[in-house]
Amino acid sequence: MNLVITGGAGFLGFHLANSLSKYFERIDIIDIAGVDSSEYPDNVSYHNVDVRNFDALLKIFGDCRFVIHAASALPLWKRKDIFEINVQGTRNVLQAASEAGVDKVIYVSSTAVYGIPKVHPIYEDSPLVGVGPYGESKIVAEKVCLRYRKKGYCVPVVRPKTFIGTGRMGVFQILYDWIKDGKKIPIIGSGKNKYQLLEVEDLVTAIKMILFSDDHKANDTFNVGAEKFGTVYQDLTALCRYAKTGARVIPTPSWLVKPALFVFDVLGVSPLYKWVYGTADKDSFVAIDKIKSVLGWEPRYSNGQALIRSYQWYLDNWDKLEATGITHRVAWSQGILGFFKKVL
Repeated sequence: MNLVITGGAGFLGFHLANSLSKYFERIDIIDIAGVDSSEYPDNVSYHNVDVRNFDALLKIFGDCRFVIHAASALPLWKRKDIFEINVQGTRNVLQAASEAGVDKVIYVSSTAVYGIPKVHPIYEDSPLVGVGPYGESKIVAEKVCLRYRKKGYCVPVVRPKTFIGTGRMGVFQILYDWIKDGKKIPIIGSGKNKYQLLEVEDLVTAIKMILFSDDHKANDTFNVGAEKFGTVYQDLTALCRYAKTGARVIPTPSWLVKPALFVFDVLGVSPLYKWVYGTADKDSFVAIDKIKSVLGWEPRYSNGQALIRSYQWYLDNWDKLEATGITHRVAWSQGILGFFKKVL
């Protein structure tokens, strides 16, 4: 029994491959980013393939039973690339899987499809209002999945909250770097809003349960997030206390900071994109009742525990982290934030 994971070189793909390898004879991971084969089990094979390449996908899918479609463009990328990868890539994956006789394709979407709703918690049937090209493209990609589901194909859709854990870099690496150095940690707004996160191990467990559940249970759309979480100020303050570096959380006025971050974003000098600074001072949490009741999934980690696990991994490995880029497994350039770090 074989499995294919698109986006297998990414943060989630890496954890999926390592966790699921014992259940499959072979796992094929597809990505345009390279991998260090020593980080993966022996039965994992890497293919440098773009999900926009239908013929290559069809060839790889030829003898697999399941596909986890986790490949995705990131919000920092150009709009054209985001839609080509997230939408056309999803069409290619589903069409190739259908033609190859794959039993089930799990699509990893995002809670970014909900936009910035005023009513919480957010349920799976809440309105879909994407923010920016990333959120918009995820909505369109989900519609592609629903069309295949209506044809009788099993296409579960997972909508995870922002997930962190061992190996998570990207924008969180910037936060951890400031905390490690004992800096003031500015947050947008008062920090009294609740912002739910998710430990990557809990997400992997959810996907595994969907993978091995009967189609009549699995063929649905599921929110996935931590069950226990506080306000932004509470969770980040707890992390600063754990670090014991002198770092502390500093609220800032949203009306002043957001326009400045927008300008920095447009100028291309900040790693913080619209979704990050646009939602940072808003409540953002989903209901997870559905996946708990239908599949029996239970999250193990709270926001605070997830942040501490992720930060401790960073602390243990920061001196080995040299490369920078724009994926969640490498450090991001801090851009103009590096200047503010020096003066705070």
